[in-house]
This record gives sequence, structure tokens and C-alpha cells, in this order.
Amino acid sequence: MRDRSSHRARVLRYGEESGARVEDQLAAEEPLEIRVGGAPLTVMMRTPGHERELALGFLFGEGIIRAGGDVATIRVLPNGEHPDLENIIEVELSGAAPGVDQRWQRNFLAASSCGLCGVSTIEAIHQAAPPLADDDISLDPEVIYGLDARLRAEQAIFARTGGLHAAGLFTLNGEPLVIREDIGRHNAVDKVIGHALDRGLVPLDRHILMVSGRTSFEIIQKALQARIPVLVAVSAPSSLARDLAQASNQTLIGFLRGRSLNVYSGRQRVRP
Repeated sequence: MRDRSSHRARVLRYGEESGARVEDQLAAEEPLEIRVGGAPLTVMMRTPGHERELALGFLFGEGIIRAGGDVATIRVLPNGEHPDLENIIEVELSGAAPGVDQRWQRNFLAASSCGLCGVSTIEAIHQAAPPLADDDISLDPEVIYGLDARLRAEQAIFARTGGLHAAGLFTLNGEPLVIREDIGRHNAVDKVIGHALDRGLVPLDRHILMVSGRTSFEIIQKALQARIPVLVAVSAPSSLARDLAQASNQTLIGFLRGRSLNVYSGRQRVRP
């Protein structure tokens, strides 16, 4: 199967050579439909590649599965209209899986938590994913400073297109376990967690998650479900992301730029 992560495009470039026609690479964006038990569940826009991991991570983040063993089968279905596309994933759950009707998800929270108001939303999340327990993690700042370079070194599609987010899962010593790219930052996180889930590594309570952009509330939520204690980002967190991280005993680091960073919560895990 050909690499569909980027597409070629002819562009008119202005600069030193005004009006020069050159070839560029664009990050691919395609729909992916996830079906559970034969019924359509959702359609998401994503960058092709690692569909199994994306589906697993998404189902885990929505509470439809709790472990890799909750999935009986997962396969790519042929697309009748576009047979060269792999954009339908069919999932069959095992009998032990929580299933679609019992999931905690955005639609449920919006209906039961006063339209995603902060305090009620955090309380609802903690019913399914309680705050992390205290631990003995003590991170050397030098390890954190090195994460950005290690993440960027693996962003092959970004190097071609300049148009993708990335998420990486690292050990506490800063060694990369898996790095994934996607046009959606949440998708990149789902791919990373799906990879870990597929290999039986969850809970990830001795790992670091790094994202290439800002940290949103949903990324903190996904990390909490996977029991990830430390999150690092190149940019800033949102206010609700910070609130959830603080309430969940997670270490949240932002604005990692060279040898500078901000610790927004969980400073006990970062050595002075």
C-alpha cells in the first residue's frame, strides 16, 4: 500500500525567485469511519497511517474498551467507492468490554455536566478515571529539555509538509517508545495510546507524554485514562487543561523551548 500521509502539489512561491512554480508536499487529511459491531460510531478526519492504533486509542479514550483484550477483532473494510482507501475500521468487542452504551464521552458529559462547565466536568471524569496516586517520580530537568529534539527528529511527515502535530511516549529517562503524527493533535495522542494498549503497556504510570502543540483539556483527559503522570508540550495549556491536571495529580509542563519551561501543576515530580 502506497504512503498516503502526504500529497504532492504544485504551488506558486514568492520570495527571492518571485513567482517561481515549485512542487510542495501537503499533509494528507482523509476521513476514517469507525464501526463497532457493524454499527457506525464516528467519522473523524485524520492523516492516514496506523489506523488500528488510532481506533484502539479512540475507543479507550471514550471508555468503550478498558484494555486491548476488550477487542475481539479489528479489521479494515474495503471501500466500494474508493477501493484504494483504507478508511473504514470494523471493530468487534469481546463480552467483557464496557461497550458503547456505557461509555463516558463528550456527548454524555455535555448532557450531564451543565454543558461542560469546569468543576462538574472534572468530577464526572474522575468517576471513571480517578486522580493519580502519589508516586516517587523525580525528573531531571535535563531529561525534559531533551524531549523536544527527540520528538522532532521522528517527525518525518512534518519535515516534508510542515503541517502535522506529533505526540510521543517516553520513558522517565527520556527514551522514546513511540512517536506518531497526525493532522489532529488528539488523533496523534490516540495513536500513541493505542500503540501502548495493543502491546499491553497500559497503565502508563512510569511514562511521559509529549505533544508538539498546545495542551487541551481532552489531551489531559486521555492521558489520565492511560494513567500518564507527566505531560509536556511545546506550547501553553488551556485553563481547563491546567485545572484537570491539578485536580488529577498530574504534572503539566508547557512552553518547552530550549532550556526553558513552565510547570503548571505537579511540580513535585520535577527536581529543582
